[in-house]
Formats: sequence, C-alpha cells, structure tokens
Amino acid sequence: MALTDSEPGCAGEDVCARGGGLGGFLEDAETRALIASLPRVQGDLTAREVATQRFLVIMDKYQEQPHLLDLHLEWMLNLLLEVIRSEKSPPALVHLGFKFLYIISKVRGHKVFLQLFPHEVCDVQPVLDLLCLQDPKDHETWETRYMLLLWLSMTCLIPFDLSRLDGHLVAEPGHSRVPVMDRILAVAKSYLIVSDKARDAAAVLVSKFVVRPDVKQKRLADFLDWSLSSMSAASGLTMETALLLDGMLQSLAQLFKHGKREDFLQYAPAVQQCLEHCRLADSEQTTLRKLGVKLVQRLGLTFLKPRVARWRYQRGSRSLAANLSQSAQPGGAGAESPAPTEEEDYDIPEEIENVIEQLLVGLKDKDTVVRWSAAKGIGRVTGRLPKELADEVVGSVLECFSFQETDSAWHGGCLALAELGRRGLLLPSRLTDGTSLSPLSVSLQCNAPVFTMYQGLRCTSVCDAHMNMFSSVF
Repeated sequence: MALTDSEPGCAGEDVCARGGGLGGFLEDAETRALIASLPRVQGDLTAREVATQRFLVIMDKYQEQPHLLDLHLEWMLNLLLEVIRSEKSPPALVHLGFKFLYIISKVRGHKVFLQLFPHEVCDVQPVLDLLCLQDPKDHETWETRYMLLLWLSMTCLIPFDLSRLDGHLVAEPGHSRVPVMDRILAVAKSYLIVSDKARDAAAVLVSKFVVRPDVKQKRLADFLDWSLSSMSAASGLTMETALLLDGMLQSLAQLFKHGKREDFLQYAPAVQQCLEHCRLADSEQTTLRKLGVKLVQRLGLTFLKPRVARWRYQRGSRSLAANLSQSAQPGGAGAESPAPTEEEDYDIPEEIENVIEQLLVGLKDKDTVVRWSAAKGIGRVTGRLPKELADEVVGSVLECFSFQETDSAWHGGCLALAELGRRGLLLPSRLTDGTSLSPLSVSLQCNAPVFTMYQGLRCTSVCDAHMNMFSSVF
C-alpha cells in the first residue's frame, strides 16, 4: 500500500514518493552554505575534499531528474562566478569554483547550463585571457579548462565582428598584436589533441566559432585543411594518434551538424575521401568508429538537400479532435495518407552510395553505440531520398536478417527498422518483409544458447514499435 502524507515514512519529507521520484530541489540552504564556505575551506585539503564530496552527493541525487535543478541553476551560477571573478580569489579557489561548475554541468548537461553563462562583448577578452593562462598538462585542474572552453563558446555568439575587439588591444613593445579571432582558433586547436575532457569542450567551441559569418569567410578553409592534414598524417595505433583522431572527428562532425549546407558542401567530398583513407571501421577504438559513423551520416545529409519525404507513411493526426472526426468517416483515421501523383525529380550525388554503404557496415559493428548511431544515420539519410532509392535502402537493411550474419547484424537491423518505422519511412508494402523478420529475431533470442544471441537483442522491441506506428488496417 502506498504511503500517505499522514503515515510515518513521509513525515518531514518534501519528496514525491510516487514512483520514487523527487518533488523538487531539497538542498537549497545546504548548497548555498557549501558555496559560501569555499573561500574558507580552499586552503585546507581535508575540508576542501569534504565540501566537494558533499556537493557531489547532492548533485548526483538529481541525475535521473536533472530538470529539478532548473529553477536553482541561476543563483548557483551567480554565486560561483562571484567567487571566480573576485580579484581577491587565489588560483586554488578559482579552480575549486570551476570544479563546482563542472559538477553542475555534468548533472544538468552543458547545453542547458551554458545558456545561463554571461556572454556579452565584455566577457570575451577576460575568458580568453584566463584560458590562455591555464596549463594543459595540469591534470588537477582540467575542470577549469573544460568550463572555460564552454564559456568561451558562448561568448563567441556575440553578433559583432571580432575584428572590432582588436582595436582595444595594445601590442607590447617588440611583439606583434594577435587578432582575437586567431587567438581563439589557436586555443581551440591546441585543446583538440589533449587527453582530458577539455577535448570535448574544444570541439563544441570549434562548432560555434568557425561557423560565425566573419570566421568562416576567413578561417573555415584553413581549419578544414589543418584537420584533414592531421588525420591523414596520423598513423599507427598509439594513444596520441587515437586522441588526435578523436578531437578531429568530434570537431568535424559538429561543424557539419551546425554549419550551413551551402558553406560545407564544397568540402564534403574531401572529408569523405580522408575518412576512407583513415579506415576507421577497422579501428579497435569504439569511440573512433562511432565518431566515424556520425561524421559519415553528417556528410550524407550535406550531400542531400533538406526535404521532407512526401511519400512517407503518416498515421492519423497529432490533434485528438482531428482523429475523432476522421474516425467517423469511411476509411477511418488510420488510413494511409494518399501518395502524391508525381514525385519531385532531383539528382542524387554519387557519394551517397558510399555513405549508405558505410552506414550499413556500421549496423553490423560489434558495439551497440556504433550500431545505434548507424541506425539513426540510415533513418536520417533515407528520409531525403526518393521513394525508389529509399526502398532499396530498406531492402539492404533487411539483408542483415540472415543466418549467415552475426548477432550484431541482427541487432543493428532491428535498430534500423525501428528508426525507419519511427520516421514513417517503412511503408506498408514492406510490412510483410519487416515484421515477418522481427518475430524471427525474438524467437532466436529465446534460444540464446543455440544461436548465441545476447541480451541486447531483447531490448529491441521492433514488433511493438510497428504495432504502434501503423494502422490496424495493415
């Protein structure tokens, strides 16, 4: 029996006990006290560790419900930035403040948390100067560099040409003045090859900085040339090579994601050729194979013009009233939307064949994260293809369901079918092929000792997904 507010288990608790969820942020006062105590404990190693661990415990409590922190993020950020920006704060206290900021960012996610950071014109120079003072080899303060890179990526969003900031710089005697644009790009490049998490933040910085109108006009081609040259020169299976490829792939994938198609289309063939040279599919590093698949799908989306497939399957409407009115009419609300009489003719670049081939190879990868990324890429690229070519892609996916294929290929095929069905790209004409194979995969996993199927296949509920996506008519 569920506990009520009057029963002894809920007394004094502001927690929503239904489903084990929390009702709100309960440690408001304690968190304020911890942040206020930072100047006092930063000199004592034991006290500093106690305060940090207590803050970690508080924040980790909201890992599954990070949205509960949203109403409190601003005052926590302001209190910590007040400590960081104070001229009286010693370096140890500044690093401790950034460590607390990283803990919050880790729980809530940097995409949400960064929106609250100050990003005015006056913030660009101080953040950049503070970042340039950091030691990339200091493994004790990587949180500081990580948060500064993310903060700098927000300040890069100012709608002014960065050359205007150069007028306020005074060159030292005997030294030439370096433009702010070149300084930021140099910092980003240097952190793309480090071994800590600052590499991820540098990729975010690149994706937001290089796509600026003033930067892409002057530095986009140079940066892509530097990235591809670094990837081509990488050889062997050393840790340095893996770190370099990781940083380059992250930055390129995010650039092709956030950049405009017309700006990156001319560079896409060269990037694709460089990827083929690197042969990431043969790498032992799961992260590199995943990033390679992610970049391949972004290249495919760059080659194809953005469009919504008019031939896709559409069930009903998002409006309840519209569905009810349609259900009263002959044919019901579940009928397939009428197909267009004539489909728009457009050319498909020849590079798309290679893109789809690499994504199909990714569906058979030994690691789930790579297969999942490839399945999403199959869905995204197929949604921009004509009906005939899209049907060929579906047929290629169905070839994964063969007794000659591995259990990884079966799982990747299930993921791809689910993604295609979710996007309405698996038409009713293919249901007899797709859904007849899905029960077979379920029956195979029931005989795991014979077919050596693994637990991951049980989590792929393609049959249930198809039941919910298509009308009962089919």
